[in-house]
Amino acid sequence: MPHSETIVAGGGIAGLMTAISLARRGHGVTLIDRWEPGHARASSSDYNRVIRAIHGRDHFYTRWARDARLRWLELEQETGAKLYYECGTLILATEGHCHWEDDTAATFDALGVPYHRYSADEIRAFFPQFDPRNVSYALYEPEAGMIMAHRALIAGVALLRSLGGKVRRGRVTTDASERPMLDGKPLEADLVVIATGPWMAEMFPRTVKPLTTVVGVNVLYTSTPDGSEAFDQTHMPCWIDHGEGSFGLPSVEGSGVKAAVVIPDQIDLDNDERLIRQKTLARTRRYIDKRLPGLTGQRVVDSKFNQIVMTPDTHFIIDFHPEHRNVLLAGGCSGHLFKHGPVFGDFVAGIGLGDFGTPDRFRLGPRRKLSPAESPSGR
Repeated sequence: MPHSETIVAGGGIAGLMTAISLARRGHGVTLIDRWEPGHARASSSDYNRVIRAIHGRDHFYTRWARDARLRWLELEQETGAKLYYECGTLILATEGHCHWEDDTAATFDALGVPYHRYSADEIRAFFPQFDPRNVSYALYEPEAGMIMAHRALIAGVALLRSLGGKVRRGRVTTDASERPMLDGKPLEADLVVIATGPWMAEMFPRTVKPLTTVVGVNVLYTSTPDGSEAFDQTHMPCWIDHGEGSFGLPSVEGSGVKAAVVIPDQIDLDNDERLIRQKTLARTRRYIDKRLPGLTGQRVVDSKFNQIVMTPDTHFIIDFHPEHRNVLLAGGCSGHLFKHGPVFGDFVAGIGLGDFGTPDRFRLGPRRKLSPAESPSGR
């Protein structure tokens, strides 16, 4: 495609990285979002996100994650902002339910991803923050860690502007034919990318809503003990604990330890307050008492209520609208898009500009729910 005018609706990580990639290729880009960059209602909000290559048997996403790590490091150098802390990620394999972790180890062996395998006794020795009860073993990925999510969005918008991109405030909607509209008029551009996260379902009730479910996730930040550095990112990794339906990140820049017990919760995107559910507070504290006993009795210092949009197979959506051939839909994050952000955006731009077609895994159309062993996200 010759140099063109493009519009990207949605300023979260998916839309922002797509806009940056389009601008790098010399195309005119306007990024439109309802709120200011990094706003707290977006799925891309919160202080930090885990980046790791752990994706079970799925080689595609594993390669993407490895590539994304390098691109985040490049973005850190380019923007001058601290975006990445490489504190490692620990995946705890529950006794009797280790299929996803077993497959991850086989994938890492095949692709040459560095990792270590630790027994329960070795977990106690190397990672004393964790009580490994009901854990068979753990995989530790040293070239993993966390992305500073909010800071990445702010730095990314500044980078987009420096590349000549425009940022505009506005709410993109659709008409009865699911054609994107702004201020009552159709969006006119050679390419229109819709990356509005969970809002895509209500914008495209025929095309996207049947493929997606929007759920809320409650996140707590717990204070570290007085005088202790044991739970800081310099001494503790991020972790994933599928047997407990949980994940977390160590304290960084004074945030406290982030932990989430994933209890899918309903949310009205436009009307609900972004406040943590009280029932989750007790459950998350019980999990912390069990898995991180050194934090027992510590106070919650912050909380976040995020939302994610899930597809049945947890694969992303990257495909053109069946009726509006210049409209490309990009999302379906299923909770694992942020870490892939730079690669995802470049891939979306490539599909939008006709460099290559949409892989089957990303197409619109019927999808089936995968078993936890099959799923790239382990869900």
